[in-house]
Amino acid sequence: MEMFLPANPYNMDCPSRELLDLIGGKWAILILCCLQQGPVRSGELKRSVGGISQKMLTQTLRELERNGLVHRVSHPEVPPRVEYSLTTLGKSLSGVARELEKWLVEHYNAILDHREKHAGSIEDYS
Repeated sequence: MEMFLPANPYNMDCPSRELLDLIGGKWAILILCCLQQGPVRSGELKRSVGGISQKMLTQTLRELERNGLVHRVSHPEVPPRVEYSLTTLGKSLSGVARELEKWLVEHYNAILDHREKHAGSIEDYS
């Protein structure tokens, strides 16, 4: 078994930064939340995640699969049917993603209020 150095996302040379970039991107969190419901086809994911292009959906799903967070199953049917589901590792991360989603919904109005109050004061930081 190969031994790896511990992850240190604060170190700019640590490969864990790639994973942080993936899960910190705007699409991965939403996809992980959608996959909590069970196996989903890519067309259904595209409809659920408003604004995502087919290219970004495919790219993000591939990266999530490459990192062991998503499982892809291709069913030998005509037309072909591909479903995506969370791995055990993906399920553990999707719980964190769901908490982030809940936090956003709960605090959304307060954040908008702060944005409005500070809209004119951004120049003060220059």
